[in-house]
Amino acid sequence: MSNERAEFADFFRTGWEPCLRAVLAVGGSPQLAEDQVAEAFVRAWASWRKVRRHPAPRAWVVRTALNAGASWWRQRSRELPLADHDLTAPGGPGEGLDASLLAALRQLSPRQREVIALRIFLDLDTDTIARQLGIEAGTVRVHLSRGVMALRRELTATNDHGG
Repeated sequence: MSNERAEFADFFRTGWEPCLRAVLAVGGSPQLAEDQVAEAFVRAWASWRKVRRHPAPRAWVVRTALNAGASWWRQRSRELPLADHDLTAPGGPGEGLDASLLAALRQLSPRQREVIALRIFLDLDTDTIARQLGIEAGTVRVHLSRGVMALRRELTATNDHGG
């Protein structure tokens, strides 16, 4: 058991930040992304024997975190929003990610954000992303291409306008 614990501790230590950045890039507040990733790592530890054999354990964590976020949003949809609920605290989980990049990512479709997050933040290949999202590799390439083009347009326009 101690070997499993050490293996998981290493997985957690090396995987926390890339997984958090991927979930944050897909959307939601930094605080929610941090909660989602924490929940996903708890679930990963509970199922570590299965997760460690997964072809892409970090992708498993991100997918689980995003599913946890979807559940949270379904529950929250019946609540009234509070003003300024998405403000980011200095030094929070979004630190180190360019604000204009995050804003541009949030303009993309949810599927484009997922594909870009898995490709860029977790460095997964097209086939692995396709398996994780349950879509064809060609569909991944299309979402990646269109998402990158949209990001390029948005970021170029933002820079051209001094934003």
